[in-house]
Amino acid sequence: MKAIYPDNGDGDPEAVPGVCPEPPGAAGVRSLTLEVDGELFALSPNEFGGTDYAWLSGPNPGYGFGVSPTLNLSLDEHIENIRGFLAQVDPATGYIEDD
Repeated sequence: MKAIYPDNGDGDPEAVPGVCPEPPGAAGVRSLTLEVDGELFALSPNEFGGTDYAWLSGPNPGYGFGVSPTLNLSLDEHIENIRGFLAQVDPATGYIEDD
């Protein structure tokens, strides 16, 4: 991690998992919408060569996740990313809970 991040690799202590603001000029821009296991996700490219996955049918507006890099992922790999995310979500809160 330290080879990638310029600081000590601890990241931002104020970061909130799953909350990803829209990049400037990208409001509402989505390249693909997928339904996976009854849940709807909008996939859009991000500035890091990855994909932002917005959980459209989830209980918490603006919640989702991102994966980088994703330049050559197949549709099946995107679906697996979404299933991995959903497997971590607490059904009672709709969020990934800290241990």
